[in-house]
Amino acid sequence: MGGTQVWGGEQPLLLPGAQRERTAPTSPRGISPRQDLFLPRSPGRMWPLRLAWALAVLGIAAGTDPTAPPPDKASIFADLTPAELRAVRDFLMGRPELGLSPSRGGSLAQNTLFLVELLPPKKRLALRHLDKGGPAPRRQARAVVFFGGQAEPNITEFAVGPLPRPSSYRPLRFKGRRTVPFAARPMTQLEYELLHRALVQATEPLYRLLRDATGFWYHNCTDRCLTFSDIAPRGLAPGERRSWFMLQRFVEGYFLHPVGLEILIDHRDPDPRRWAVQSVWYNGQYFSSAQELAERYEQGQVAVARLDEHASQLLFSTYVPRGRFTTGTPTDVHGAKLFDLRFNEERVAYEVSVQEAIAFYGGDTPAAMQTKYIDAGWGMGSVTYELAPGIDCPEVATYLDAHHFYDTDRPVRFARAVCIFELPTGVPLRRHFNSNFQGGYHFYAGLEGHALVLRTTSTVYNYDYIWDFLLYPNGVMEAKVHATGFIHATFYTPQGRRYGSRVQSHVLGNMHTHLVHYKVDLDIAGTGNSFETVDLSFENISNPWSPDARVVQPWLHRRPRRSECQAAFPLGQALPRYLLFSNPRQQNRWGHARSYRIQHSSHAGRVLPRGWREERGISWGRYHLAVTRHHENEAVSSSLYTQNDPWEPLVNFESFIRDDESIEDQDLVAWVTVGFLHIPHAEDVPNTATPGNAVGFFLRPFNFFDEDPSVASLSPVIVRPLDQSFSRLEVQRWTPDTPGPCVAPGPFTYNGTYWPE
Repeated sequence: MGGTQVWGGEQPLLLPGAQRERTAPTSPRGISPRQDLFLPRSPGRMWPLRLAWALAVLGIAAGTDPTAPPPDKASIFADLTPAELRAVRDFLMGRPELGLSPSRGGSLAQNTLFLVELLPPKKRLALRHLDKGGPAPRRQARAVVFFGGQAEPNITEFAVGPLPRPSSYRPLRFKGRRTVPFAARPMTQLEYELLHRALVQATEPLYRLLRDATGFWYHNCTDRCLTFSDIAPRGLAPGERRSWFMLQRFVEGYFLHPVGLEILIDHRDPDPRRWAVQSVWYNGQYFSSAQELAERYEQGQVAVARLDEHASQLLFSTYVPRGRFTTGTPTDVHGAKLFDLRFNEERVAYEVSVQEAIAFYGGDTPAAMQTKYIDAGWGMGSVTYELAPGIDCPEVATYLDAHHFYDTDRPVRFARAVCIFELPTGVPLRRHFNSNFQGGYHFYAGLEGHALVLRTTSTVYNYDYIWDFLLYPNGVMEAKVHATGFIHATFYTPQGRRYGSRVQSHVLGNMHTHLVHYKVDLDIAGTGNSFETVDLSFENISNPWSPDARVVQPWLHRRPRRSECQAAFPLGQALPRYLLFSNPRQQNRWGHARSYRIQHSSHAGRVLPRGWREERGISWGRYHLAVTRHHENEAVSSSLYTQNDPWEPLVNFESFIRDDESIEDQDLVAWVTVGFLHIPHAEDVPNTATPGNAVGFFLRPFNFFDEDPSVASLSPVIVRPLDQSFSRLEVQRWTPDTPGPCVAPGPFTYNGTYWPE
């Protein structure tokens, strides 16, 4: 897996994925090495030791001495301390045979030290230390050197040690002993500075076109500048290093402001004087050079894309609130069933409800091999016992009672059976730090993440199901169930390990599969909906900007599902990644059918072979998703009676699909199956824990709106520096700058700078 090296002070962090976008004129410097860690107060008693261990693994110093390794055994995995990083740098820079030069300034044709990070110990040595009390492996560093100042440039990695006082180094080899081509090196700030100069030169002939069409330009600009995003991979074959640069208006959220100009630069040679523009694309046309485009523009032979006048206060890409919220709570709530689910007074679903939950087991004992729980038959909707404030729900939640009439002579009140609360998600709904790549930033903007949660529980004998419906301010609904409670266990026999885990002397935790079935009666911009799946396919086409080459790229493969059989997706087969329900007669501002998407969060599997005896009673469990036309006589997928007569069920879900009715422009119902395999283990005693034991699905808008509707929120924070020293900041808020009711931090503060130590 590739990674981008992001530097915080002198310490590199390996982040997944490749760095794709840059702001002219410089490259990224990274993140601040200073971090504040906030933890909830209530679980504090259980965390200090575990927290110290976690900080050691993450390489965050828990003590005051930055050179001291963490005391825990996990310190063998701790990132290098600043002192260790400096020691490796000084050692390598002092080796005359390496001929290293400082990486800042200079040219690409020199030897530079690019990266220093921990070289993890070999697993065998680490386990001997962690598990058997053996000696700690010697700490070493991994150093990456760019050898650009030699006849055949290359990249070499070294192991350097022992730390904290290194005295030797040796080359590290890749599998197959392949060398790393110099053209494969990561981008550096120096190369971005040189590319900026190349773009200044390349765009100078285009000044009139850019000024007339966009109101912005690249060369010799002041406050109406263009910036760029560079694209990777850089070429079409090994050894190439030519990049496309997409120009954008340099405004807040510039990623959303391309101007229609893209430039291909070959920058393989370490000498930038040999770099060249190979192609220019503007508004659907290719040109051999910027000069050709400029000449054609002056001759009136270019289709010009004239952008709207820039208005900084009306940018769609900013976090400045706009619009309004009119969303309230669901209009009808009864247990784990929602009706008339609306966002901003517009219905998204008529009904979202739990239909069934099953757990099918295997085991060595007769009880185990017979166990196939179908929980509606156990009064699943009526066993909604009281929720404990501060444990089952936050203390500040709103609690509602429920009344059931089930196996009784009169209604029974279940106090505090339902709770509703606002959940801080702990992750921003949206955020962006707009770096200037010179130790500061242009702006920071973020919107805190919150969800409105409706929760209830069902305790069906041993198992407790926690049913959640989460409503997010961007129009997303999440349905989720956590499984907890006691495992269904049988007596341990030696043969039992074929079916589970021994969790006590005479107790076997039996394997089982949980499946939960939801009904989602969707009304997307009305009741006349259609269903299609979208996934990617690949095409092999002639490269329009390099005629002798081919391009293989993904394209969107849309497949309308016209009948019920076409819209039934069996478990065990790949599910298309986009499941879209739309109103074909309603479009958003950009011409797309207004749609919602179902996204599974599940790893469900079949519980029995198709058609095998008890499986007939849960035929809905054959499918990840099935889409049918709405019929009143197909209102539920299971019944109270299926548990005790699964062989000839009163509700046969398969018949909903078998008649294969048209589902084009119809009132549609999506039947969603989620689940997981549970192999009980020792840690399920005393109870199965909720982390990792949750499944569900999302309803997500897909071109339903013209933009993210959460822009109407009054909760964003925008920070802009007012001077180059970052000592004066403009902080924009639309809510009071006061702490909340549950915690007591100080007023909002923000720095946003990052400097080497």
